[in-house]
Amino acid sequence: MASQEIEALTGALARLPGLGPRSARRAVLHLVKKREGALVPLLTALQAVEERLATCSSCNNVDTTDPCAICADPRRDARALCVVEEVADLWALDRSRLFPGKYHVLGGRLSALEGVRPEDLAIDQLVRRVEGGGVDEVVLAMNATLEGQTTAHYIAERLERFPVRLTQLAHGLPVGGELDYLDEGTLAQALRARRPVA
Repeated sequence: MASQEIEALTGALARLPGLGPRSARRAVLHLVKKREGALVPLLTALQAVEERLATCSSCNNVDTTDPCAICADPRRDARALCVVEEVADLWALDRSRLFPGKYHVLGGRLSALEGVRPEDLAIDQLVRRVEGGGVDEVVLAMNATLEGQTTAHYIAERLERFPVRLTQLAHGLPVGGELDYLDEGTLAQALRARRPVA
């Protein structure tokens, strides 16, 4: 039986996404076994993040500076703004290194079932950013769910009075996907978005 402190660490790790009690126990055993090489650097990194963690006042990204590194980067094209639901979406898109602009994190998506209303999200902040000028294109990068598409539609309505180009991510067949394994919604979207063969 482990000590109360080790059990508390295991319990804390088990609450992280993707880790259950068994995975957390294995992680704790590894940290204890590799104390100098794993536990100490992890504690140092956690302490540094905890002390400096900030939410970007411009885009709502999570970083250790405000504005975040993306908003502060002068090489970024401020005329293009990509709107995402969560910080994880921003990080996933930015890892691709294909979008040269800046981002705006809503902090969720509209959902009547979960009681998430427009005022619960950073939609007014987005409208103020566009209203301030300098934005030519807004990319709506919502998830391909009913709530995501509802959110995109609501934002499009809120931004229609501004002279900006509204675009959204393409949806449809994934590369390497087999038709037999795809759901009807994905197939329907792929058929609606079909294009001529080059």
